[in-house]
Amino acid sequence: MELVWFKSSHSGNEGGNCLEIAWRKSSYSSNEGGQCVEVAETTEAVLVRDSKDKSGPHLTFDPTAWQAFVAFAARADV
Repeated sequence: MELVWFKSSHSGNEGGNCLEIAWRKSSYSSNEGGQCVEVAETTEAVLVRDSKDKSGPHLTFDPTAWQAFVAFAARADV
């Protein structure tokens, strides 16, 4: 699984206080231009975005809520 690093727009260019987030593409995403989701996890939040629109909006989840969703999705017959 390839991680894509993204530097936060709140990071300065002078060094020092930089924040980077690693986005990873879902293993369930299609490589043929279909539905693609990327996820980035921090200690405080889980971010989800459309991999075809990287600068577009993203969803933010509490890590506990995200784990509950993933567990539910794993049990669902999708």
